[in-house]
Amino acid sequence: MFLKEALFSRTSIPLVSKSLDACVLRGKAIANNLANVMTPGYQRIEVAFEDRLKKALDEKQLAGATDHADHIKLGRLDVDKLQPVAYRSQDPTLPGEINNVDVDAEAAKLAENQLLYMFGIKFIQERKGDIASAISGHA
Repeated sequence: MFLKEALFSRTSIPLVSKSLDACVLRGKAIANNLANVMTPGYQRIEVAFEDRLKKALDEKQLAGATDHADHIKLGRLDVDKLQPVAYRSQDPTLPGEINNVDVDAEAAKLAENQLLYMFGIKFIQERKGDIASAISGHA
């Protein structure tokens, strides 16, 4: 168990795995947005992850400490506990005049999300291959 943790948890693989989780959630949000393009008053769903990850990795930001689970978390986010968050966009613009869903913008976000997902999968495959090669001595 220790070897598995040392090999995989202390690499970039867990961060990329969290990025894949964000891509999956974002894909569901985009699909939901497109399904509701004609629903009056619908507020599109967005996913927050990349900005939160950037803040969690920013070593210039101090990490806060709390002494009780109910206290508000301060400072830098814990990367291990970082998760993508879906929220309703309060963007007041109404590109379709029915709600705030723009089909073209959602299609572009979907394409970008698919590219990020494919890159993440490829990255993890290559890292695991590198680790396997290092273990077998074929570096």
